[in-house]
Amino acid sequence: MTPRENLLNLLRRQGYEAVPVRFDLCHSLQWEFKNRYGTSRAYEELFSFPFRYIAAALAKSDCDWRIYYSDLKEGTVFDSWGVAHEPGSAEAKHMLRMHHPLESCSSLNTMGEYPFPDYSGLDLNAITQQVNSMHKRGLAAVAQMEATIWERAWYLRGMLPLMVDMQTDNEKAEWLLDKVTQQACIKAENFAKAGTDIIFIGDDIGMQNSLMMSEQMYRKWLKQRLSKVISHAKSVKSDILIHYHSCGFVFPLISDLIETGIDILNPVQPERMDFEELHKQFGACLSFSGTIGTQSTMPFGSPDDVRQLTNKNLRIAGKKGGLLCSPTHLLEPEVTWDNIEAYVQACQEYKHY
Repeated sequence: MTPRENLLNLLRRQGYEAVPVRFDLCHSLQWEFKNRYGTSRAYEELFSFPFRYIAAALAKSDCDWRIYYSDLKEGTVFDSWGVAHEPGSAEAKHMLRMHHPLESCSSLNTMGEYPFPDYSGLDLNAITQQVNSMHKRGLAAVAQMEATIWERAWYLRGMLPLMVDMQTDNEKAEWLLDKVTQQACIKAENFAKAGTDIIFIGDDIGMQNSLMMSEQMYRKWLKQRLSKVISHAKSVKSDILIHYHSCGFVFPLISDLIETGIDILNPVQPERMDFEELHKQFGACLSFSGTIGTQSTMPFGSPDDVRQLTNKNLRIAGKKGGLLCSPTHLLEPEVTWDNIEAYVQACQEYKHY
């Protein structure tokens, strides 16, 4: 099997030949990687990741986003939605401070005048060419759409103002969430038309030990909107896989997420959610990715701890697969290369027969 075929079989719980490797490095670890290995190759290539991300870039906006803010530091960058990402102190390293352009918006009319991006202008041919290029290399094509609805909306409005809008049934909440959902549907449909294998979607709806909002609030405001986005993709390409990310504790909403049409749950933070228990309860209809804690084992465990946990979770998943075993989040500066290499070695040496 090609790496793409192996990954898709694993995620569909149809068996696999080799354990795929996947992780993300912060800037300082990327620098250490190049020095350690003496290579100009990307770490995704050196460690044979089975997929690559494809891009769906809009034409650069000519909007002066600074008119929505005051006193931003030099070096502040703006994403395609106009959200400001401001550099912090030297101690913050790669972390950025987010500012919200609609935070002080007082009326629906004012919100409606904001220059939202329009993804109906995406170049489908360019996306398709990227997908075909990945497939020719035997790699899966993955589209990145995380911060799909809830996060994208609060990035614009601010978390507290948006939650207040939702709690008080303010029309601004419905309008903004619908606007964001509309653009997400357009993107998802285009990725599906291009032949994308997997769409990474998601919104952080969990905190460390609890949900970020009540189950009732999630079902009222977010569940059907997420389902709509997924339906737009799967109505075009029924076998496209939906990889859903939410940090934190999301156990009470897993059944709801399955009902929306997700195929894979990420990252399954082991500090609060037990993978073995989740697999027993949901493993027949849901695959997983992550499970190797970046708050625990990766930064603070030994290489042997990393190997043992990787092997344990792969054994729980079983011969059919259903687990892209990987660190749960971006690997930060305190993670040692001994632990990263222990994870890679455990995956490469694992035998499931």
